[in-house]
Amino acid sequence: MSAAALSLKQRFKLSRFFRGEAPVAGAITLTQRRVFILPTQRGLAFVLLILLLLLIGFVYNNNLAYLLGFLLASVFFVTILHSFKSLAGLQVQPGRQTSVFAGQAGPFNFQISNPGSQSRFAVDLGLETELCLSLSAGQTQTVTLYQSTPRRGWQLPGTLTVSSCYPLGLFRAWAPLRFDSPLLVYPKPASQLLPFPESDGGQHKEGQNRRNGDEFYGLRAYQHGDAVRQIHWKAFAKGQGVHSKQYSGASSTELWLDYQATPGHQTEERVSQLCRWVVDAEQAGLRYGLVLPGLRLPPDNGAAHYRQCLQALALF
Repeated sequence: MSAAALSLKQRFKLSRFFRGEAPVAGAITLTQRRVFILPTQRGLAFVLLILLLLLIGFVYNNNLAYLLGFLLASVFFVTILHSFKSLAGLQVQPGRQTSVFAGQAGPFNFQISNPGSQSRFAVDLGLETELCLSLSAGQTQTVTLYQSTPRRGWQLPGTLTVSSCYPLGLFRAWAPLRFDSPLLVYPKPASQLLPFPESDGGQHKEGQNRRNGDEFYGLRAYQHGDAVRQIHWKAFAKGQGVHSKQYSGASSTELWLDYQATPGHQTEERVSQLCRWVVDAEQAGLRYGLVLPGLRLPPDNGAAHYRQCLQALALF
């Protein structure tokens, strides 16, 4: 939307001064349309000082008081221009976002560039976290600000506020920016550690492997995700701890994670449990498939399959 496309009502809409305009996907250049300026508390105190000097000059007919008052007033008004120039011309664009699980602090990356020939000092950037930086002429910096992620799915960054009180702190210039650069939030993994489901496909394949000559060859300490049927109950009854029976070829068992067979009374409970199983199966190096209503991902493992399953759960 160009500057001419803004009506008078849109220009003075209160939300535009704090939340910014509609989100955009590309870079934003800070111009007079984007930058707003108001005096700080220090600036208001400076105005009172000027008024006091002028009043003293008027009451006592003191030319030195007039001179000092008008000198400070000129500094005050010139500072408005320098405060605007501290932000004018800067370019801000969103960077590549990294997915996180719900409940974690979501990192939003931004690139801020100073294409001008003058250095910029004490530029503040704020989302839910804040940082301060300085940019030399022609410099570009990538910054990461964090925002809470309460729900799964696509999440847009909030209003990015670029501000500065440079040079004297009498004025605060700020520019509220909104970007159409969503972050994918995965479901929060369930905290309860449930064993993996015993799918028919996995049982059939294990039985086939055993008929082909797979035999029992030993025990190992029980690990989260081992099937209940593999637990050596006799050793457990003797107080020797929990161990799992191992068969040759058992590692080739495929695991199916089915939404319909997942325990839980609500959708979010089931999705959270499926997310926990996906994370644990990937860490254990198992081949796992995901079955959701209208979607079936065949068993596999690796980073690409892991992200595909988590994305499917996030957008389910």
